[in-house]
Amino acid sequence: MAGQGSGGNVLAAICSFFIPGLGQLVQGRILAALLFFLLTGACYALGATVILVFMWLPGVLLHIWSIVDAARFRS
Repeated sequence: MAGQGSGGNVLAAICSFFIPGLGQLVQGRILAALLFFLLTGACYALGATVILVFMWLPGVLLHIWSIVDAARFRS
């Protein structure tokens, strides 16, 4: 990747918009991709329950963080 603002980072941010962690995977950061995917997915899953409905907010924040992290990555 060429760095922040490059076409690769824009593509990674778009990928993370649809699936959290996919942008990090495109950039070759496997651990970050796995963490974003699992943590965001767990928060969304817990937020889908009636008891822990408030957990959608951390899920949304993690999802946005995933997008921003992919867009601002510098190798």
